[in-house]
Amino acid sequence: MHAAYWIVAALLALFYVYAGGMKLLRSQERLRPMMGWVDRVPMPAVRLIGGVEVLGALGLLLPPLTGIAVWLAVVAATGFVLLQVAATALHLSRGEVRETGLNVTLVVAAAAAAWLGTSWL
Repeated sequence: MHAAYWIVAALLALFYVYAGGMKLLRSQERLRPMMGWVDRVPMPAVRLIGGVEVLGALGLLLPPLTGIAVWLAVVAATGFVLLQVAATALHLSRGEVRETGLNVTLVVAAAAAAWLGTSWL
């Protein structure tokens, strides 16, 4: 169980550090070609989402690594499930059905990480 958790959590963490870092560091103009929704959401909210993604990635990795507050890994994974459900709803509201495939994949991976993370408890 622990090996499976580390594989899923590491992949999720890599994705969210990259995606969150872009939202934190790039301008709206540079984000627009990859994320058309940034026109509809205020940039402070985009930056907040990016910060949450980076912190969530750390939450997937650091608690199990340190053995301190390991329950936070489950909370982080559950948070990613909720984040991606909201992202899916945003894409569907914009008529972007094709873009929801990644969201569904991330929901499944985050749900798996939350379930596998219970092995630390």
